Amino acid sequence: MKLLEPTQEVFSQLKLVLKNIRKEEYNARSESLSGSSIGQHVRHIVEFYQCLIQGYESGKINYDHRQRNKLIEENISYAENCIHEILSGIETKDLKRKLKMEIDYTFSGSEEVEMVDTTFERELVYNIEHSVHHMALIKIGVKELCNYIELPASFGVAVSTIKHQEKTHVYSHLPANC
Repeated sequence: MKLLEPTQEVFSQLKLVLKNIRKEEYNARSESLSGSSIGQHVRHIVEFYQCLIQGYESGKINYDHRQRNKLIEENISYAENCIHEILSGIETKDLKRKLKMEIDYTFSGSEEVEMVDTTFERELVYNIEHSVHHMALIKIGVKELCNYIELPASFGVAVSTIKHQEKTHVYSHLPANC
């Protein structure tokens, strides 16, 4: 599976933070993150993948119906276990499986759900990009709360950005925790 490798890389980098962060910093509210915690951003990433895997089984995905499981955002070991389950669950999926994504962009509370055609493959791409975005925010939180954790220069950076920076020789000069 072509998309398994970048998914594994996202979670490998995320596990680096989980392995090295202390519980109090994982749960601490960050001013730089508008009052959210690193744990909340980890939970957000994990739950989007969980929704995708559940959607594979049911044929319908709705990212708005996440559990918002406090255990993921507060318990590092539990978050690590969820990541392991996600990676195991993704390995066996048919990328071309057609799915429906439920969306509701109304603010009126009317819950006008629309159904959008998608595939497991397309949603996996979305989740990879979505994860990178939240990992960029996690990097900001790490710098504020626990700068003793050394993150790879690629942490929270899109692959296209890394490729561009390598071409222009910018990437090779970035410090390891940038």
